[in-house]
Amino acid sequence: MNELPRNDASNRVSTPKTDGAHEALARMMEPAGEPQRAAESNKPRNTRLGAATAAGMSTMTPLTPLTGASDRKVGEVVMSLNNLTKRFGQVEAVTEVNLELRQGSILGVVGPNGAGKTTTLSMATGLLRPTSGNVEVHGVDVWQQPAEAHRHIGVLPDRLRTFEQLTASQLLYYTGVIRGLEREEAEQRAASLLTVFGLETSADRIVADFSAGMAKKISLASALVHAPRVLVLDEPFEAIDPVSASELSHILLDVVERGGSVILSSHSMDLVQRICDRVAVIVAGELLASGTVDEVRGDVTLEERFRDLAQGTRQEEGLDWLDISFH
Repeated sequence: MNELPRNDASNRVSTPKTDGAHEALARMMEPAGEPQRAAESNKPRNTRLGAATAAGMSTMTPLTPLTGASDRKVGEVVMSLNNLTKRFGQVEAVTEVNLELRQGSILGVVGPNGAGKTTTLSMATGLLRPTSGNVEVHGVDVWQQPAEAHRHIGVLPDRLRTFEQLTASQLLYYTGVIRGLEREEAEQRAASLLTVFGLETSADRIVADFSAGMAKKISLASALVHAPRVLVLDEPFEAIDPVSASELSHILLDVVERGGSVILSSHSMDLVQRICDRVAVIVAGELLASGTVDEVRGDVTLEERFRDLAQGTRQEEGLDWLDISFH
C-alpha cells in the first residue's frame, strides 16, 4: 500500500509556479480523442470607463456576468433520474422524480427548505438508496454498478465533512489516490487545482483553518480531481461571500465550456438565472416544473414563478393579533 504524505514540510505536495493551471484543468476535463474547445468567456473585456465611473466601480463587489445560459448548446443525456422515490417510514420525502442532465448543461434544482432537494441529489450520487426508481450516468446504473458510475461523478454533498486536519494539498492528493490516480498524477492535479482555485498560497494550511468560501473551493477542487464528466453539487453557494460565489461560478462555467455537466441545488434564483440553462422546481418532494429557465419562468421572473409554485393558493394571513401601530 502506498504511503500517503505526512503533515510536515518535507512531504507536502509542491505547487509549481505556473501560468498553465487552466490548461492543465482543460486537459483533465477533456475526453480522450476529443479536441479542446476554446472558451469564449476568456476573451478580454472592454474596460474603457470614465475616470469617475471606474473609481466608483473599483469598490464594488464583482457579480457573475450574464452568460447567455438560455442559448447554451447542450448535447446528449449524461445523467437520468428515473421515477426516484424515497420513503422514511410513513413519510414520502421524494415522489417519482424524473430529471435529465445533458452534456454541457448546468441544471439548477430549486425548492423551499425541506422540499427534498438534498434527498434527491443524495440518491442521484449513490449516497442514499432510493425506495424505488434508478439513476444512470453515462448509461451506467449508479446502484447496480457503483464503482463504474462513480468514476463519472464528482460530488459536493450538503454539510460536507472532510479530512479537515490535512493541508489543502494533502487533501487533494489523498482524494486523487482514493479515486485511483497514480501518485505523480495526483500530485500534479493537486498543484494545478490549487492554482486554478486561487489557493496556492494556502496549500500548506490545514483545511480546518479555512473560511467558508475557501472550504467550498477546496471541496469543489476535490470533486474535480479525478476529472469527472458530471458534477453534482448540493448548495455550493451557501454561506459564501459574493466574491467567492463569482469565482465558483466562473469555474463551473469553465467546466461546461469544456464539455462537462453540472447539476446543483440553490436558493438563489438570481444565480440560477445567470448560470443555469435548465431548472427544476421541487416542492414537497414532487417535481412541479422543469425545462429551460425561459420555459419555467414564462413572462415573470424565476423568483415569482418559484413563489407561485411553492405557495400555491395559500391564503395570506395577517399579523393583526400583534396589535402594533406605527402611527
